[in-house]
Amino acid sequence: MSDIYIFGGSRSFFRLLATADILKAELHCHNIYSNYRNNSDRIPFDCGVSIQEQFERAFVQELDVLFITNHNTLDGYRQMLEYQENHEKYRTINVYPAQEITLNNLGHVLAYGITEEIRSGMSLEETLDAIRSQSAISCAAHPFAVSNGIRNKASMCDLMESFNSNNIDIFSNIVAEKFSKDNQMKTISGSDSHVSSTLGRCVNTIESDNDIDSILTGMRKGRFKIDLAQYATKAELYEHARYVLASSRESLLDYSLTHYPRAHKAVRWALNSFLSARHDRFWRSIASFSLYLTKRASMKVNMKGHDPKVFENRSWKRLISMSLVP
Repeated sequence: MSDIYIFGGSRSFFRLLATADILKAELHCHNIYSNYRNNSDRIPFDCGVSIQEQFERAFVQELDVLFITNHNTLDGYRQMLEYQENHEKYRTINVYPAQEITLNNLGHVLAYGITEEIRSGMSLEETLDAIRSQSAISCAAHPFAVSNGIRNKASMCDLMESFNSNNIDIFSNIVAEKFSKDNQMKTISGSDSHVSSTLGRCVNTIESDNDIDSILTGMRKGRFKIDLAQYATKAELYEHARYVLASSRESLLDYSLTHYPRAHKAVRWALNSFLSARHDRFWRSIASFSLYLTKRASMKVNMKGHDPKVFENRSWKRLISMSLVP
């Protein structure tokens, strides 16, 4: 809390005006407690960022507020507080509870200020009811992303993420920004950080005291703005993919052996090759080509009016087919 002293008039007088601080907030980030919570048996690993790495990056970025938004769990928030108790260096960073919830259609919604974990797999309507029951705030995460957005239903949430760092197809963010303006929605930018270097890639400033009730009130009343919105790099997305696949290697091999035994040797070769530095250039080219296909699919749906159900159905075979057709 800062104090402003005002003097004036023919008669000397003193007045104290209390004003709220301007806080720099990270509203979408993950740590290691997001692992095994993404509802995937094949790829259970999600993020390799440790609590110490998360705090150090936030400290370097001079962030005031961290909302920990791990997938389908409040784990990671309490552990951050426990770590902070023994590390005076990070006491200036206030950590608050949040969750990124997976819906029954695989879309994602962020919940800020919850005190009890909200289960995944419910409909959007059920999820929003659960968030409201805790007097918390809902936000549509990356609503027009290729694989996990809720698209036009974002208008049902309190806020929407109009810019997500990982939407490097660009069109997903362009449409989200237009949708937010057309529907007069309050917006945030989200780093969606899964590697330490992307924490703080997006920053939102909030005019508020640094406590959860004041911050939530400020969010509801729109006393915040997007201060920074920058994309993750291809190298950072590649780093995340390597972590996910390297950590999930055994579960992927077990899955392929059980469900696709004829392809098991090919899957094992591909994983071993991808994780080998000797073939790094080849697999980076494959990754770049995959991003190119994703961008083409996003452009066709988000900009050229192709049926968005291809995103809603999450059919990668259809997405690839659509991307390759001129």
